[in-house]
Amino acid sequence: MELIDGKATAAAIKQEIAAEVAQILANGGKQPHLAAILVGHDGGSETYVANKVKACAECNFKSTLIRFESDVTEEELLAKIEELNNDPDVDGFIVQLPLPKHISEQKVTEAIDYRKDVDGFHPINVGRMNIGLPCYISATPNGILDLLARYNIETRGKKCVVLGRSNIVGKPMANLMMQKAYPGDCTVTVCHSHTANIKEECRQADIIIAALGQPNFVTADMVKPGAVIIDVGTTRVPDATKKSGFRLNGDVKFDEVAPLCSYITPVPGGVGPMTICSLMKNTLLAGKKAIYK
Repeated sequence: MELIDGKATAAAIKQEIAAEVAQILANGGKQPHLAAILVGHDGGSETYVANKVKACAECNFKSTLIRFESDVTEEELLAKIEELNNDPDVDGFIVQLPLPKHISEQKVTEAIDYRKDVDGFHPINVGRMNIGLPCYISATPNGILDLLARYNIETRGKKCVVLGRSNIVGKPMANLMMQKAYPGDCTVTVCHSHTANIKEECRQADIIIAALGQPNFVTADMVKPGAVIIDVGTTRVPDATKKSGFRLNGDVKFDEVAPLCSYITPVPGGVGPMTICSLMKNTLLAGKKAIYK
């Protein structure tokens, strides 16, 4: 069993990005600029955005954080998005989700210029990804592809089971794993809350990508020897031994599943660090105008 170290992989990719940005600047080019809009004071969102700002510094990007209180109107937020769409210095930007209930996340997502949509959530980017055209791929699936590639994990002709059908992870992950590419060329099954015989489906899989948000869902009796396990789950569970009072728990019962695997991602330190890293990769592409002119 080999542990897939997302933390070390992400650090290496950020160093590569920083070196490329240094070269761009040395050649008189423009420093990539990522902006982030944060609404309210959700603890998880605050942490995510702080980590994104830190990653920008590590990659030698310019970053701007725009904050609104949770009572901001939808109109005010959409006006700020339009301003960023038209700002030539901002290469890409994100609106941190979730948003307060009175604001339509769909309307906000569609208001972002798809050429600056480095989260990869805009319907144009999602549509282009589905038919295999160049686009910004959403961060978590893109990070998983990077891990598979950097560990030279064979995917061609393999049976891949994706647990979960969310728009952010499950659906794009399934689509990417079946594309004519590496990583890809898999035979993909998507399982969800209404799937019958879910254990049997998993037992046939060469690769399981677990993105259900249900701690310890994948147990040893669901995994065939030699399988590759990618655990996307990050659920906070109470833990009195931790200073914070909680720990992050994956969708996979790690201690009993790990001995069976050829490769497995830990939680934390697996997929998580790659997610922000993928956002940095998309921002670099946006800065270079590598996908959309």
